[in-house]
Amino acid sequence: MGTTDDNLKSAFAGKAQTSRLYLAFSEAAEEEGHKQIAKLFRAAAESETVHAMYHLRASGAVLTTEENLKVSIDRENLEYSKTYTEFIVQSKKEGRSQATLGFNYAKKVEMDHERNFKEAEASLKTEKDLPSIRLFVCQICGQIHSVDPPKTCPVCGNPSEMFKEIK
Repeated sequence: MGTTDDNLKSAFAGKAQTSRLYLAFSEAAEEEGHKQIAKLFRAAAESETVHAMYHLRASGAVLTTEENLKVSIDRENLEYSKTYTEFIVQSKKEGRSQATLGFNYAKKVEMDHERNFKEAEASLKTEKDLPSIRLFVCQICGQIHSVDPPKTCPVCGNPSEMFKEIK
């Protein structure tokens, strides 16, 4: 057992992963026609998110918006320049084409995330917030698009119907 800070980081990571896992389980249950089991998985996912957020706040990792943007820019840069680059090399060596495809999607999208966060950082220095716009996320690759969804996703090529509006 580590320090409380180590335990908070571990608890956050575990709860965040479990939350996403339960959402995937919910989708599978929904596809199989088990609506109430799907609903139970969604409720458990939300509960795990509550726990994760509590652990994250207690760790002191949530800072000012300006500081959070700097952290986010650095994280996104590391993900596309190092992490996903290494993951792609390894998955290709192992012949894991589906994993390679997902890592490539993520790498391309992380570059856009970094650019988006840099724009937000610049805006924060002058206007305090970004202008009000509609945002959409591709449910296949995670690409963020503003105003209206494109006819086809610029990252994965899927149709506009695969974009979900973020409220």
